[in-house]
Amino acid sequence: MTYEDLKADAKENMREVDNKAKETWRKADGEESVSDKIANAGDDMRDALGNAGDEIDRAASHADDDLENRPV
Repeated sequence: MTYEDLKADAKENMREVDNKAKETWRKADGEESVSDKIANAGDDMRDALGNAGDEIDRAASHADDDLENRPV
């Protein structure tokens, strides 16, 4: 695992913890309103896009490694 892989994994874990904390805070009043559900869905989409971006960056980083080690 490279530094970039570790960094992407850490960012994914931080997003998940942040998302769970927000969901818990929204449920603290005992009920989950429509606006809470919409906010949770928005958070989930933002996290998924962030994770997808990290995966694309990770794949691009590994593709560069393969090109550098390719015999000429």
